[in-house]
Amino acid sequence: MKKKTENSEIRNIAIIAHVDHGKTTLVDAMFKQSGTFRQGKVVDERIMDSMDLERERGITISAKNCSVTWKNIKINILDTPGHADFGAEVERALSMVDGAILLVDASEGPLPQTRFVLKKALQAGLKIIVVVNKIDRPDARVMEVLDEIYDLFIDLDATDDQIDFPVLYAVGKQGIAKHELEDESDNLIPLFDTILSEFPPPSFDPDEPFQMLVSDLGHSDYTGRLAIGKIANGEVSSRDELVVIGKHGKPEHIKVSSLHTYKGAALQTTEHVDPGDIAVVSGTDAFEIGDTICTKEHPKALPRITVDEPTVSMTFTISNSPFAGLEGKYVQSSRIRERLEKEALINVAISVDNTASKDSFIVKGRGEFQMAILVETMRREGFELCVGRPQVIYRQGENGEKLEPIEKLYVDCDEEFTGVVTEKLSIRKARLVNLVNTRGRVNMEFSAPARSLIGYRDEFLTDTKGTGIMNSIFSGFEPYRGEFPTRRTGSIVSDRKGKSVPYALYNLEPRGRLMIAPGTPVYEGMIIGEHSKDKDIDVNPCKEKKLTNMRASGKDEATICSPVKPLTLEHALSFIRSDELVEVTPKSIRLRKKILSKQQRYRS
Repeated sequence: MKKKTENSEIRNIAIIAHVDHGKTTLVDAMFKQSGTFRQGKVVDERIMDSMDLERERGITISAKNCSVTWKNIKINILDTPGHADFGAEVERALSMVDGAILLVDASEGPLPQTRFVLKKALQAGLKIIVVVNKIDRPDARVMEVLDEIYDLFIDLDATDDQIDFPVLYAVGKQGIAKHELEDESDNLIPLFDTILSEFPPPSFDPDEPFQMLVSDLGHSDYTGRLAIGKIANGEVSSRDELVVIGKHGKPEHIKVSSLHTYKGAALQTTEHVDPGDIAVVSGTDAFEIGDTICTKEHPKALPRITVDEPTVSMTFTISNSPFAGLEGKYVQSSRIRERLEKEALINVAISVDNTASKDSFIVKGRGEFQMAILVETMRREGFELCVGRPQVIYRQGENGEKLEPIEKLYVDCDEEFTGVVTEKLSIRKARLVNLVNTRGRVNMEFSAPARSLIGYRDEFLTDTKGTGIMNSIFSGFEPYRGEFPTRRTGSIVSDRKGKSVPYALYNLEPRGRLMIAPGTPVYEGMIIGEHSKDKDIDVNPCKEKKLTNMRASGKDEATICSPVKPLTLEHALSFIRSDELVEVTPKSIRLRKKILSKQQRYRS
């Protein structure tokens, strides 16, 4: 076996955690204390959350690179998403690092997405440092959480070396880390020193020529597509003549037009990158995630990145409503296809299939939340389109039986809501696996079909009066568990085009819950509310009050409609049935029937 050499001047690490446990805030503090910013420079909070959607929702959606320098050693940091729907981002990030910091909230403890990202890190054989964050919370239970972390490592079949992890205690927001709870500290020096001492430097074979696995893609207006990855062996210089080996194994010639590395959160132009460092290479638009860039004299591919298969599909189609083209910039099917194919290139967890119709496409991904983020991103870019209800992807077993994706569902709610939650989930073919009652709060674990959770989240929050916490993680495929009712209510559908008026909506309120306010433009086939019975009804929301010359006391009092809850994209996707669509434009989210005409719907 060949002797590997280490580049001791570099450390490549990932920060992994559940959503909202403080990853991005900790990275902010590491930037400030490592001297990445000059004295007195004004910087935003959560620098790594560069997308508008990430800042609004307070979550990390795409994995991003940055670096800090400590004691003349460069530390490349990857901030990974904490949501399982963005699991492909985690898998890509872990292919570039040699160790991972597991960040766990001192009150909430390790949650399902913690399990998901930790499992990927352990499978990759990474060294782990555990940081118990937010120890200043009044409800912190540090030692209990630490026991839960040990249980989690054992549950995930960690090796003896991996279970023997160093532990640090931190308050990420204040930039404090310490080895013991009783230690005095006002900085992150213990964390930086532990990173240098515990994480191995990247290793490489000095006899091998240059090799780099493309783990991420970027884009520059000046140089085109950027390939981002860790240099596995050898070194690279600007203007080198190289080849890129794609999934078909055929080397394609490229010339390195520009070369960058990370300094802070920004890219820095360089002429040369050493082995083990994370490089950003431009030179062709043919890069794809999983490709290998190497020398033309010794073309040798590295193993490609593999990700879990998609479990959810959704139909994307052009909008054919009477309002089509009024609010969107891009409405053509060719532009929608181009945008979806671009997303599939950058995000390895998404794939796009054509259908019999040239105007619609089937997009497959890891979860309904990932799909909702894609649709929301597209509408902000000016796209106008219609999307169908998320559908789970079934498989066929070895004996020809139908298999469906199953989720491990973790529910945390007050004791009084246990009955209603258990009842609703059992109707949806979920099975209760475990139940623990702790001081009036109940922790339940269910094995539930993935399709049963589509549309259940809003119902769950209503049933638990907004106090319940629900998390799920994909656990595998099992035999199909049978049909169950998804929505027990019908839709209130407009039967004509026009503008809704208060008089008509006021008189429709007893029929169910309305989703539009007075003055909203409507058209035939547009869904304006949820009917209280299980059938759809067609109504006239534009009906004016008949005016007569007869007057009576109280007859002309102002009509006051009940306030309407704004329709969000996630709620819209979970509400619709299989014969309905969500019409998405940069300005509006509308619900509609697939067949708009009332007569054609009755015939079909």
